[in-house]
Amino acid sequence: MSVPSKTLALGSMLIASLWLSPAVALDEQQKKEMGQFIREYLVENPEVMLEVQAALEAKQQAARVSMAGQAVAANHDAIFSSKTDVVLGNPDGDVTIVEFFDYNCGYCKQALGDMEEILASDPNVRFVLKELPILGPESIAAHRVANAVRLVAPERYPEFHRMMLGATGMATEDSAIEIATSLGISDADIRKSMEEQPNDALVREAYQLATNIGVTGTPTYVVGNEALFGAVGRAAIEEKVANVRACGQSTC
Repeated sequence: MSVPSKTLALGSMLIASLWLSPAVALDEQQKKEMGQFIREYLVENPEVMLEVQAALEAKQQAARVSMAGQAVAANHDAIFSSKTDVVLGNPDGDVTIVEFFDYNCGYCKQALGDMEEILASDPNVRFVLKELPILGPESIAAHRVANAVRLVAPERYPEFHRMMLGATGMATEDSAIEIATSLGISDADIRKSMEEQPNDALVREAYQLATNIGVTGTPTYVVGNEALFGAVGRAAIEEKVANVRACGQSTC
């Protein structure tokens, strides 16, 4: 439906007036007429609001990605080279993928397959697991067990990780210990490690790092100089990996 000719004429008149006299403030009548024109136009063309909303979201996302990129550069070593993170795949790989995850994150569970497929198809990827328990006390407790597994039986951690994300139901301290003991790790050793070497400081560091980057949920990936928010899928991650190899940045 087209805008009524009267409305167009009014709008043209007001716009021309503003164009010819940019320094002249609108009087009350002009403000009223302009407001009426804008209202009539939007009522007749509501799809404009969808375009505006889409443009706003795109602008906000671009700003978020830009800020995250700056934070990635400023926190490079903490993101890619922390000695407390577990590394899967090729420890000397030419490209590193970092994943922030929570064992109670449903999207992280869905994304487990993406990680597995990437590792199976690309022998030169270094995949860093960065624990970020943000989904409540049960997540924090489950990740305490995970930290104990990392310390007590690091060779079992990859399988423990896969079983935790592959499990149904809520991840808790009990469910995590059950999985750990099923892998032959001593219950007593796990509990002793949890008591003597709690991961509270590591969790605080992860929270601070996530805040710096702008992480608001899991999974979040970091590849090259860019953070990818959400379960973006294997293809999107592999595209960034290919770009890093081609030009040294996530976007060429």
